[in-house]
Amino acid sequence: MGQTIEVRFKGTRKAYFTWDDAATPPRVGEAVLVEVERGRDLGRVTAVGDVADRKCGSGCSGCAVGGAAEAAEPAAPKAALRRATPEDQRIHDENRRSEDDVRRKVIERVRAHELVMKVSDTEWQWDRNKLTIYFTAEKRVDFRALVRELASLFRTRIELRQIGVRDEAARLSGVGRCGREYCCSSWLTELSPVNLGLAKDQHLSLNPAQISGGCGRLLCCLKYEHEFYVTARRRFPKEGKTLTTALGPERIIAVDIFRERVFLRSEEHGSRIIPLVQLREEVEALGEVLLTAEARSRLAVAGEPRKEAGQVLDAPPATETVEDAAGHQGAVRPPRRRRRRHRGGDGAGGQGATGAG
Repeated sequence: MGQTIEVRFKGTRKAYFTWDDAATPPRVGEAVLVEVERGRDLGRVTAVGDVADRKCGSGCSGCAVGGAAEAAEPAAPKAALRRATPEDQRIHDENRRSEDDVRRKVIERVRAHELVMKVSDTEWQWDRNKLTIYFTAEKRVDFRALVRELASLFRTRIELRQIGVRDEAARLSGVGRCGREYCCSSWLTELSPVNLGLAKDQHLSLNPAQISGGCGRLLCCLKYEHEFYVTARRRFPKEGKTLTTALGPERIIAVDIFRERVFLRSEEHGSRIIPLVQLREEVEALGEVLLTAEARSRLAVAGEPRKEAGQVLDAPPATETVEDAAGHQGAVRPPRRRRRRHRGGDGAGGQGATGAG
């Protein structure tokens, strides 16, 4: 039985195939020749065996039939043809060197047709039966006349594929502000969505120039540590809350999850910085008489004072306490509202029509 192999081509394009000779499977990084939709293409193996099976079964659409309905089952991977020979590699290198010249010619024809689109990259298939042109555009572009002219110019099948700016950065690659190659073009296989809420949760600057990558979109690395920040903040009281500590009522200004510190401010004593453990001890020491064990455990997490059943903390004046004959204190309930009687009568203040005569 053959093994599944993952083959990557230029840019981030990849597909999955089967290798029939299980005794001599290809090594990672080895060039192989595979059968594609229209002809043959050359790529490099990036995963073999169980690793390729897991990656292929985790939502990859490389083996799915193009244009089929979602309910349709994906087609089985095609079999890889053979290992690439030195002659195959030489043809592949020639195609890559000619792609820059092809891209310049395509840009000239785009300008001649006055189309609002940016040609990002071009890619020859190994057998030169297809030329794929990648471009970005803000609006829909009518390039039918351009395709006919390019087909007659290069004598091959032309495919224009519109991509986003993040996909463009992944194909062209580059060096980020960290000094490393873009994650999307080196090891990040899937581009997950990144929103501004990730930067807010990490208390980063919301200046787009500081949190954007080379593609002009938010940095992909903002999502790497987001789960840690969310988990760590659950141990701290919420910012803006007012707690009663050893110095009286104090407001939570900010928290430092790395040094386990809390920034407090009060009107009488000003600002101070204390460890999170000390804040919990002060709050629990003041509330251990009024608070139950369950309430104290909640206080350690949420940082909010709670009242025990049968106890009143800063009770409003419009309530009364009910006591039985033995003097035991019962539940707190609002006072009974008295019903006002509407009186009506003559000018002398006599009873109205509803009273007894």
